[in-house]
Amino acid sequence: MTASILDNIKEQLTGCSDAVYQSIIVYGHACMLVYIPSIVDTLSLQEFVSSPLKSEANSEPDWPRFLERLDRGSAFAIPYIKVFDPDRAVELIVSGNPVLCIEGLPYLYYFEIAHYQKRSVSESQNELVVIGPQEAFIEDIDTNLSLLRHKIKHADLKTKHFSIGKYTKTDVYVVYIEGLYKPELLTSIEDTLRNMSIDGVLGISYLAEHMKQGHFSPFPVFQYTERPDSVAASLMEGRVGLLQDGTPSALLTPVTLFSLLQSSEDYYQSFYAGSWIRLVRFFFSIISMLLPALYVAITTFHSQIIPSDLLITIAAARENIPFSALTEALIMELTFEALREAGTRIPKPVGQTVSIIGGIVIGQAAVQAGIVSAPMVIVVSITGIASYIIPHLELGLTFRLLRFVLLILGGTMGLLGVFVATFMIYGHLANLKSFGTPYLQPIAPLVLQDLKDTLLRVPSPFMNKRSTSFTDRKNQRRQKRQ
Repeated sequence: MTASILDNIKEQLTGCSDAVYQSIIVYGHACMLVYIPSIVDTLSLQEFVSSPLKSEANSEPDWPRFLERLDRGSAFAIPYIKVFDPDRAVELIVSGNPVLCIEGLPYLYYFEIAHYQKRSVSESQNELVVIGPQEAFIEDIDTNLSLLRHKIKHADLKTKHFSIGKYTKTDVYVVYIEGLYKPELLTSIEDTLRNMSIDGVLGISYLAEHMKQGHFSPFPVFQYTERPDSVAASLMEGRVGLLQDGTPSALLTPVTLFSLLQSSEDYYQSFYAGSWIRLVRFFFSIISMLLPALYVAITTFHSQIIPSDLLITIAAARENIPFSALTEALIMELTFEALREAGTRIPKPVGQTVSIIGGIVIGQAAVQAGIVSAPMVIVVSITGIASYIIPHLELGLTFRLLRFVLLILGGTMGLLGVFVATFMIYGHLANLKSFGTPYLQPIAPLVLQDLKDTLLRVPSPFMNKRSTSFTDRKNQRRQKRQ
């Protein structure tokens, strides 16, 4: 074994007290296995590497024949690969791949028998459906790839591997279906990943933030999902997915505002039910952003447009309230956000109970104490419920943030401020693109063909073409004409 190679490895692993150097003498020549037991499949190492080496040591000496078998790849029952670079060898060791150093050889061999602790496949926690598959991704990249290949059993499902992060060396796979994606989309994603310079990637959101082209836009240009069926359906529409080791979620791109407001369950129900639920979801998504601002603006500046009976009721409820409608709304909205965050951080068995009971108790107490009015509690409650209807968390967070901007403008400038802010948001969305795809397509620009699966969903047999928002124009036909 070339001393400098092993010395280089030992120097770089100085301070790694969990690294093991196992020496085995074969035909009078020193062999050294270097590995970290906690991330290696030690049973496979013992059975397929250590034991064969020890049996060689006890057999008739034939060193040249042993080296010849090594070169042919028949010395061990599991695959092994040569590596000439000591730095690369160290990367392999800390990734869970044992390295075999052999005296007199200027290279090493490594075995791909890494073993990390992982949980079993479980139900989706954040994208619940009543009808349809229940399985979700986990933190192990190999398991996630197997779940995806179980959905798409075709050779056109392609994967490209990238190692991202100076220290973490995180495995990232770009997945797509050959012939369906837009070529410029895949090129852009690959170039971005290849040129990414970052210390580490601990979550797939790191990738999303570094790959986002409009860094200061509050709207997401990626779709997060933990459902293999959602990824499979998106790939068959021409979209591209990213899977990362250590993260139970995938990224999908490009996206539009309408794709982020759709749920996988829309396609598991009848088109009547799916279309109705989708309309309800779109309506309440708008309500979740605009309702508090409209209520404050109208009651503060435009009370004349409220029917007399309703105006008297609101005025009676606010008679003894010491705060303005804007201050009321801010107090209740901030309280609701605090309860929502507390419900997320508190242990699950009590989190939901605390958030629900806390909201009821605080709201009732605030009304009785004369701090806020009952109509304001109703408005904030409806808004909070509506925000939970948005199926994708990132878009929901954006709507929650914009709600405060609109609320402040409505409380200071009236309906004029709300309308100006709404048109500015619309203008931003009209100019926003997700890897070349207009964010408001197929409404702006108008694509009549794609309206079959936007606000409403027509029956599946009539959706015989893929969306032009995502698919290469050469392969838009999904179904043959009958």
